[in-house]
Amino acid sequence: MASTDFAAGDIRSRGLYGDAREPATPPEPETKSWSNLHAPDARSASAASVPIAAGGRALKIFLRNPNAMFGVVFLSLVVLAALLAPVLYPADPLSMVARPFLWPGQNPAFPLGTDSMGRDVLSGILHGARISLFVGLVATALGLSFGILVGATAGYFGGWIDDLLVRLIEIFQTIPSFVLLVVMVAIAQPTAPVVTVAIAVITWPTVARLTRAEFRAIREKDFVMAARSLGYGHARIIFREILPNALPPLIVTSSVMVATAILMESALSFMGLGDPNVVSWGSMIGAGRELIRTAWYLTALPGLAIVFTVLALNLIGDGLNDALNPRFSQER
Repeated sequence: MASTDFAAGDIRSRGLYGDAREPATPPEPETKSWSNLHAPDARSASAASVPIAAGGRALKIFLRNPNAMFGVVFLSLVVLAALLAPVLYPADPLSMVARPFLWPGQNPAFPLGTDSMGRDVLSGILHGARISLFVGLVATALGLSFGILVGATAGYFGGWIDDLLVRLIEIFQTIPSFVLLVVMVAIAQPTAPVVTVAIAVITWPTVARLTRAEFRAIREKDFVMAARSLGYGHARIIFREILPNALPPLIVTSSVMVATAILMESALSFMGLGDPNVVSWGSMIGAGRELIRTAWYLTALPGLAIVFTVLALNLIGDGLNDALNPRFSQER
């Protein structure tokens, strides 16, 4: 009986005091996983696969959009025609090759007829595609580059830098864009490079305001704070951390900017402010406007080329918006 009480007391003493006498090991600190960390040197392999998956999903959504595919196909045909223009029609499109006012289909050698000076209309349309695409793409590239640089600087740093750059943007936006374009081209020599630079000058403020808004919304995100804590410089954070996340709306805007640049170049050429040494769709419409009652095809054919090219670019822009917009992509 005594031994039984001793064993029970020993058990009770060990249960009460045995665990207390052993040093308690503190719990290990839980390592926080930065799932939103976009810094290339610190993110995990699982986080690195997220943008790739999102990009693949956006591409699938874009490829399933029939309107966007129509725009891509038509724009590809325009680009192909512009590339093959020197091969199919190596002669100068401004040269007189036949008698004037041949209607489309009247002579197989000139499928789209000739104008009032005996110039081949089809040759003019193909060579005009080269000028329109050159002006649209280069002007958009210049406007995007300068607009992103200004908007990123203003949105990232803020403070007096933001105030100064916003005032600069507002100065350009207070002047009507097309009036400023006409003034710049009229002062300088109306050549294709001058027209391209002038269009870029009047289009960059829109890109700058959009970029500034995106940077102001992203600069306080967790992955940006993590990149700063890792000691990354401002240039690396701007161009490698924030800018890739701000690209979707800029990509959509770029397609609209190309279409706008083509329309502006055509308007300048229609008014006689284009490059007189090259053929463009706008100059063809301007040359045939006085003959619209007797030879309407001289304005209708290049006009249709402008309409369908701009329509294709807008359809591509809508498809990109549906694919890159998070709200629309989540619904799909």
